[in-house]
Amino acid sequence: MPMGYAHRSTALVVENDEAQRTLVSLLLEESEMNVIECESAEAAVLVLEESGDNVAMVFTDVELAGMMDGIELAYLAKQRYPDMHVIVTSGAPRVRRLPDGTLFMAKPWSPIDLLRAAQQSFH
Repeated sequence: MPMGYAHRSTALVVENDEAQRTLVSLLLEESEMNVIECESAEAAVLVLEESGDNVAMVFTDVELAGMMDGIELAYLAKQRYPDMHVIVTSGAPRVRRLPDGTLFMAKPWSPIDLLRAAQQSFH
């Protein structure tokens, strides 16, 4: 294990579009974060159940593979981990209320905006 590896923060990236998921993951990894990728909220819930205490941030699209959407995932994450930084993104206008403390980023967002938002979860 590389020096300092254990102290890196972990981000959970939940996006059903593989290209978008890869882009977000690469950006976050470049800023010294560990990244766990999921394409569905159901998979993300399993990650949170297994290692939610190690996840500092969830970045999720509203539209996901599976039955649950990103807004439902945001509520679940905030309910279980109130201090977790949750960012919800979508290309469609926001139609439903998000949990308190959740950040909404409309697509297309710029990489610098994503990195700024992510950095807030680790300070």
